[in-house]
Amino acid sequence: MADYRFEREVRTPHSEAYLILDGEQPVARIDLHFTGPITHGVLNVVESVTQDDVHALIEAVDEELVMSADASCEDFVVVVYQGRELGTFSAQDLEEEEEEEEETEGRGGW
Repeated sequence: MADYRFEREVRTPHSEAYLILDGEQPVARIDLHFTGPITHGVLNVVESVTQDDVHALIEAVDEELVMSADASCEDFVVVVYQGRELGTFSAQDLEEEEEEEEETEGRGGW
């Protein structure tokens, strides 16, 4: 059985985002949006996660994060995506990349 651990990445007044680890291995990321009686989640799982694992992840998130956050939650709705991480990008990274491209073009790169 998996030993899920949650590491909070972001918290706002109405949402949270967590990296989910199985031991030391990242297996998913969950974004939770608290909208009163319904909590909405977007669960992104790695390619190796099975359907049974998805159910176990949702159950763990519900028990450890959703129910403990607000006792008035009547429903937990989750959308699940499966794939691989391509990286983390920021606006600053994109600006630096554009500046590098401009410098290269300015050197007469015909």
